[in-house]
Amino acid sequence: MGENFIKISEIHKNYRIEKTEITVLRGVNLDVRKGEWIALLGASGSGKTTLLNIIGALETPDKGEITFDEFKYSSMSREKSSDFRLTKVGFIFQAYHMLPELTILENVKLPAMLRGRHGNDVTVEARSLLDTVGLSHRIGHKPAELSGGEQQRAVIARSLINIPQLILADEPTGNLDSKTGSEILEIFKKLHDSDTGKTIIMVTHDPDVAALADRIVHMKDGKIVESA
Repeated sequence: MGENFIKISEIHKNYRIEKTEITVLRGVNLDVRKGEWIALLGASGSGKTTLLNIIGALETPDKGEITFDEFKYSSMSREKSSDFRLTKVGFIFQAYHMLPELTILENVKLPAMLRGRHGNDVTVEARSLLDTVGLSHRIGHKPAELSGGEQQRAVIARSLINIPQLILADEPTGNLDSKTGSEILEIFKKLHDSDTGKTIIMVTHDPDVAALADRIVHMKDGKIVESA
């Protein structure tokens, strides 16, 4: 693993629901090395998904700073933030978030098309990624025609189409049975161990899943309580 890649400094986040303010993150500090696989482990409500969303520039903190490869998040405009998510980060959500009217191949191609990439090259790349995750026989199907495990495989392929530097995964096995979950985690291991050595930050509540990572970061009540 390489040098420090992401630096998270004193991140705070509150939400207001009517007249009640809820504190979710309470001064989170974390350094992530390039090529490292980190598991954010904690119970529901510990703040791990909110932290993941802030790292992915889906949300902004109330206080604190994140530096990604020497680039500070606080300097990003809304347009730059959108471009950052599209080009630097691959998202793997528990709920899949695929467009139901598109085929699996079209869903995988979509992030590349949003970058202005069209044509046969993108189709070839998407087909190759779907083959890598074992879905070459499903490219013409729509999401509703796939099992949960197959949909998650497609989401992984989609997350890689723009060759991101960072993979963010929120409970990637949370909706899957143990056998299918193990197959998904095997894909993660291959991504992590490949020549490109993807940096992965994964949210989970399962200690057995977290144990596969290089480092487990325990979260409780909006703070990091242990990192090992």
